[in-house]
Amino acid sequence: MEFGPRFADPMGSAAALLETAMAASAAPSPGPVKLFDLIGNTPLVSLAQLLGGDSRVRLFAKAEHMNPGGSVKDRPAANMIRSGERDGSLRPGKTIIDATSGNTGIAYAMIGAAKGYPVKLFLPRNASPERKRILAAYGAELVLTDPALQTDGAIIACRTEYAAHPDRYFYPDQYGNPANWQAHYETTGPEVWSQTRGAVTHFVAGLGTSGTLMGVGRYLREREHPVRIVSLQPSTGFHGLEGLKHMESSIQPGIYDPGLADQNVFVDTEAAYDMVKRLARQTGLMVGISSGANVHAALQLARDLSEGVVVTVLCDGAEKYLSERFWED
Repeated sequence: MEFGPRFADPMGSAAALLETAMAASAAPSPGPVKLFDLIGNTPLVSLAQLLGGDSRVRLFAKAEHMNPGGSVKDRPAANMIRSGERDGSLRPGKTIIDATSGNTGIAYAMIGAAKGYPVKLFLPRNASPERKRILAAYGAELVLTDPALQTDGAIIACRTEYAAHPDRYFYPDQYGNPANWQAHYETTGPEVWSQTRGAVTHFVAGLGTSGTLMGVGRYLREREHPVRIVSLQPSTGFHGLEGLKHMESSIQPGIYDPGLADQNVFVDTEAAYDMVKRLARQTGLMVGISSGANVHAALQLARDLSEGVVVTVLCDGAEKYLSERFWED
């Protein structure tokens, strides 16, 4: 069986898979491209080193930190902006406004800069310094909200500002916009299916806006064989997993369907921190905290299986978290 760029045999060796993904990423483009063309089609990377031995289970992760804005959020941000331009709610003179934990805001700011739209973002004051510096570098206006309220505080403040001045803004509302999960239904889900050649048996993703799980989960549910969909949340309402929501104690996103997942698991902040360091030191992958949570949950699941293909998501890179103290522990 032949495989094209970024589509490696999921049952082949881990080294061959990683080599194929890296070679595809380094391959020259066939010609000039636009920023939007760089979003998506990310490699599927083997995490076989974490399983060890001769396991009949395969563990993979979508390398979403390789998107141009550095995260999985490039996909929904681009789709929501396209949707706004198509229906006329986003046009010259409008400012893009939304609440964010950081990554969707970075995607808005990147795309806004490229397209000439001002961007105003509401985010918790305790968002990592690196995220705030990246947003400022793109020229976004930042409104910092009460960290004790996490992203809920940013959502409330953003809604208040939009309600006061609706004519000034295009408000994508990433937590309630179907174009969020549809981006993953239309791109991420098909990529996972194609890159595993339909062999995927389990998909694991954390819940923030819930867009990744909703979109990929719905796509995989429609395929030829059952794929088990597993969601994960922080173990408590007060946590350090930036971008993820403890749904019971949070404002639930309008796009979230709690009935979609076959199983929900909870992850401690410390477990995610430990996995981030383990990924860096054992696989060479420098990824963020929500990625660590995803891989921790996926690895626990994989260890309970006798065979299968488990896929999760590396949501963003470690460069946004290098000031965190857990690296020193």
